[in-house]
This record gives sequence, structure tokens and C-alpha cells, in this order.
Amino acid sequence: MAAMPSSSAVRALGLEYRSLQEEPVEGFCVKLINDDNLFEWEVAIYGPPDTLYQGGYFKAHMKFPMDYPYSPPSVRFLTKVWHPNVYENGDLCISILHPPVDDPQSGELPCERWNPT
Repeated sequence: MAAMPSSSAVRALGLEYRSLQEEPVEGFCVKLINDDNLFEWEVAIYGPPDTLYQGGYFKAHMKFPMDYPYSPPSVRFLTKVWHPNVYENGDLCISILHPPVDDPQSGELPCERWNPT
């Protein structure tokens, strides 16, 4: 049996998605992969001017956990992109998307990890 999303997750994602539709961020847009599912977004990032990524168009999928915003989303680029924080399979790996657990082996401070506030 699949886990049910928390009401706080549905509320948070609804507000964030609506905000991005009403007040778009330059160089970034999102849409739902399936109109019935707030937990999976398709993301388009346009390479910013005066960078190595200028003129680029990068698609990614974001998947949000059922207990969002208490746990971080996962991000996977569908477009091949060279970046030290993007694995060959497209998975994005940055400390802010890691769960806020204590892991002395990671070299990351807890304050560098996901914080739902």
C-alpha cells in the first residue's frame, strides 16, 4: 500500500507551485508531469547569460516525498549537463538536498543540509 501524502505536503506544494506560475522566476519554469500529481514536476532551466551555460536549455524532474517539506525533494536532470554536482545519470547531489541527519562521514555540517524552514 502506497504512503499517503501529508496535508502539509499538499498545502506546501500547492502554494509553491501556484506561486511559481503566478510570479515566474527568470530562467526557470515548472509544470506538473501529471495534472493529478503535485509531487512530480518537470523543470526547465535556461542557461544564464555570461556563463558557460548561456543559451542552454536543461530539463529536469523533481520528485517530492510524501512528508515534504520535512524531507527534501530529489532532482534528476534529463538533459545531459556537465556540472560537478550532477552525476552521470543526471541525479543532482548538493548538501542542501540531503536529509538533516547526522553523518560524520559526509564532511557536511548539519546546517548545510535540508531545513524545512
